[in-house]
Amino acid sequence: MEKKVLAAIKEYELIEENDHVVVGVSGGPDSMALLYCLLEARKAIPFMIHVAHVNHGVRGEEARSDQLFVERISKELGLPYYTINVNMIEYGKEKGITAEEAGRELRYGFFRDILRSLGKGKIAVAHNMNDQAETLLMRIMRGTGPDGLKGMDYKSGDIIRPILGIDRKEIEEYIAEKGIETVLDKTNLQPIYDRNKVRLELIPYIEENFNPNIINTLWRMSRIFSLDLNFLEEYTKRKFNNMLKSHDKNSIILHGSKFLEEDRSIQQRIIRNAILELNKSLQGITEGQVSAAVNLLEDFKTGKEFHFSNNIVLRINYHEIIIEKSKEKENESYTYDIDIPGSLSLNNGYHFETKILTKDDNFVMEKAKNIKYFDFDKVKGNLKVRNRREGDRFIPFGMKGSKKLKDYFIDEKVPRDLRDRIPLVVDEENILWVVGYRTSELYKVTDETRRILLISYKLQ
Repeated sequence: MEKKVLAAIKEYELIEENDHVVVGVSGGPDSMALLYCLLEARKAIPFMIHVAHVNHGVRGEEARSDQLFVERISKELGLPYYTINVNMIEYGKEKGITAEEAGRELRYGFFRDILRSLGKGKIAVAHNMNDQAETLLMRIMRGTGPDGLKGMDYKSGDIIRPILGIDRKEIEEYIAEKGIETVLDKTNLQPIYDRNKVRLELIPYIEENFNPNIINTLWRMSRIFSLDLNFLEEYTKRKFNNMLKSHDKNSIILHGSKFLEEDRSIQQRIIRNAILELNKSLQGITEGQVSAAVNLLEDFKTGKEFHFSNNIVLRINYHEIIIEKSKEKENESYTYDIDIPGSLSLNNGYHFETKILTKDDNFVMEKAKNIKYFDFDKVKGNLKVRNRREGDRFIPFGMKGSKKLKDYFIDEKVPRDLRDRIPLVVDEENILWVVGYRTSELYKVTDETRRILLISYKLQ
C-alpha cells in the first residue's frame, strides 16, 4: 500500500518538497493508514506533516476519547497537533444545511485556517476507492451530469487524496499488518446518514445480487469520465478566454457572438465556469438553471436576465453576456497612489505594475490589452489609480477633442453598473488610461519621446 500511495503522490504531483501537509485524522482506519503512508512517503520526499482533528460535538465522551487518542499518537510520532471542538448540528441549523454538509464546512474551514498560519501547502484527506463508489452512487441517485460521474479527484485545489485509489479491504489489511492503533466511530456502523445507508445497505445488496466487483467497476468508470472531462475542461477554458471581454471579482463579460458560435454543451460549461470564477462554488447551481440560462441566450435580446441561486445574475447587454454578483453594495469612491516604478493591488482584483523604459532602436511596443505605453515626461505630478468622478473628461487616443467619460461609456456600451468599477489611471490633471479600454491622446509615445512609462495590469 505504501508503494501505491507514493506512486500516486508522484504521478499526480500531490506533494512538493518542503510542503506543509495538514492531515485530517479522525483516528479511524482510513485516516490512520493515510497518516502512516505519508510518514513513509516523507522518506522519499521531504515535507512537513501536521495532524488536525475535529471533534464534531455529536458523540460526547466517545468523541472526546478519539480526540485524546489522536493527540497521543501525534505526540508519539513527534508531529504538530491541532484540534477544535464544534457543533455541526447547530451549525447546520443556523446555515440551513444538512449535518453532513455542516461537518464538511467546519472541517475544511479549520484545516484551511491551519494552512494559512503555515503558509502554502496541502490538506490531505483519507478518501479511498470505496468512498469514491459511494459518492458516485449518491450522485447517480440524485441526478448528475458527466462532471459528477468522474467523482473525486486525487487533487482538488489545496485538497489532496493520496489513498483514493486504495480499496477499504487493502486499508484494513495494511492496518493489521503494521499493527497500527485505530479507534472506531460507531456512527459509521449505523445507517443514519445517506452515505452510511449507501455503504452499509446499498453496496452490499449490489455486490450480492448484481456485481460483486461494483467498487472496482465504479472506480474504472470514474477514471474514464475523468480522462474525457479533463480534455473538455481544457477546451472550454480556451474558448472562455477567447470570448472574455472583461473580468473582475464582481462580474464577467463575454462576447455574445463568440459564445453563440459554440455547441450547446460548451456553452453550458462556459456559464458554469463563469459562475465558479465569481462565486468560488457551484453550490445550489443546478443543471436545470444553467440550461434555462442558455435557453434565454438563444434569442439574445438586450435587457433579458436570468437569476441563478446564490445571487448570481446573467444579463444580455447589446452584444455582451454579463454574469455578475447581484445585491452588491454601492460602489464607494477610491483613490490610490502608485509608485513609478512600482506596483499596486486593488481590492477588486486589479494588480498594476509600472516601469520606466528608455527609448532606443531596439524598443518595440507590445500590442496587448493589459499593457500600455505613455510619454513619461508629459506626466504631471503623482500617478494615481481611482474610479470615475462626476464630470470626468478625457481625450481618447486618436481624437482631438475631449469627451465626457460618461458619454464614452455610453458609446462603448459599457454596462451602467460596471462603470464605477473600472479603474482609471490619472495624474494631477488628466486621465491617462481608462483601464481595459482607451488611453489618452495627450500621453501617446511619439518620435520626440525620451522616456516611456509602461503600465500593465492583471486580474488576480
